[in-house]
Order: sequence, then structure tokens, then C-alpha cells
Amino acid sequence: MSAITKKFTPEIDAKLYDEFVAVAEQNGQTKRHVLEQALRFYMRNVVPSQHLVRPEVMDAFEQSVARNRELLQRLAK
Repeated sequence: MSAITKKFTPEIDAKLYDEFVAVAEQNGQTKRHVLEQALRFYMRNVVPSQHLVRPEVMDAFEQSVARNRELLQRLAK
């Protein structure tokens, strides 16, 4: 059973397109395969990491909580 597909025609940087085509050809893959793999990687690896809090932000938050613990406890009551 074949997958349902969607056709779209994005405009991308010409040099990037040339690199993309060269990679597909060098690896004996179709442009579709390379593009799908790139999109899959981006959606599974890049997008989720954009939602992570940077360590320095968490450090600042933890320091603020420690510094204001008494006030936060009073406010919680």
C-alpha cells in the first residue's frame, strides 16, 4: 500500500538546491527521498529542541526561587 502524498513547490536558495540535487545523485537517491528525510529529521530533532529551556535560563530561575523562597511560600498561602 503506497503512502498518500502531497505535492508542493517551494522556492529555495539556488545554491542549496544544487547541493541538495548533488547529494541525491551522489547517494543514488531521489530528490523526494532526500527531502523527506531532511524534513523528518527537522521535525523529530530540531523542532523539539526549540522548546527546551537553555541551561542558563534554568540556572537564573533556580537562583531566583532560592533567593525569594520565603516570599514565594507566603504568596502560596
